[in-house]
Amino acid sequence: MPLLKKVYYIYDPEKGVFHRIYPTFKQRLKTYFFRTLTVLCILGALFLVRFLFNPMSKTEGLRTQNSTLLSEYRVLSKKVDDALAVLEDIEKRDDNVYRVLLDADPVLSYSRQINYNGTNRYAELLTLDNPELVTATARKIDLLERKLFIQTRSFDEIVDLYREQSDRIDHLPSIQPVSNKDMKRTASGYGYRVDPIYHVRKFHYGMDFACDTGTPIYATGNGKVTYAKWKTGFGNLVEIDHGFGYVTRYAHCNKIEVKVGQNVTRGEIIARVGSTGKSTGPHLHYEVLLNGKNMNPVNYYYMDLDEEQYEEMIQMAENQGAVFD
Repeated sequence: MPLLKKVYYIYDPEKGVFHRIYPTFKQRLKTYFFRTLTVLCILGALFLVRFLFNPMSKTEGLRTQNSTLLSEYRVLSKKVDDALAVLEDIEKRDDNVYRVLLDADPVLSYSRQINYNGTNRYAELLTLDNPELVTATARKIDLLERKLFIQTRSFDEIVDLYREQSDRIDHLPSIQPVSNKDMKRTASGYGYRVDPIYHVRKFHYGMDFACDTGTPIYATGNGKVTYAKWKTGFGNLVEIDHGFGYVTRYAHCNKIEVKVGQNVTRGEIIARVGSTGKSTGPHLHYEVLLNGKNMNPVNYYYMDLDEEQYEEMIQMAENQGAVFD
């Protein structure tokens, strides 16, 4: 049965009759508007009730949110791993280069680790979804914070030591003895190698730099020339006493440019590359001694190489490349 429209009448007392009243366009438009608004409100309310009380919609939303959080945690965990790897390289350089040069003890390894005295700092995290991932990431972040804190303190100590030992630093061998920015002149490093003449395994006490005859050789630190002539096996040899227990040797030179007793500064030309003495080709054999004991020269280029070049030099020095003496 169709709905009946409301019909309005007005009484005319003069004629004693009723007249029907028709609404204006504006009145009809207003009526339609309020009716439409009422229907929309009812539909909206029904949709909201359905959404709020529909468990499937809420579950899907939580699943999506959880998946997003897990993805973000995995990305964060990977970034922390990368940061820890970079920091580990810095720690090695700190202990094996900077502190060696400054005659300081390395940082104790246990001090770089986190220690909460047996308390379970992550107990609350174990109640969350995927507790292994969340807890492992939290541990790594705490470890990174601890290592950064210790490393910052270590660098502060190194700066203070450097200021106290500035004269000592000037005398330490700390650059490559030949120009070798592209690393292509490194022939062989410190350690056991096969002798090129006797073909037996022998310990190589320095680093060989393959160069053209006449290539300039530089003093690697301030010091005084204590030897500048021929020496059996070494050929033309220059030896510099840098003080503080350090001595450097430059062997197989073609020409010697300094005299015994002469004071030299870091970067000054002291000789030219050659192939004198026990040598199979033009090269420089370079040694660093501390208190009479041969040291690995690769640890004494810190003023000459950036971090990437330093790592490349270490890899080259550890190879089994050609030995010229």
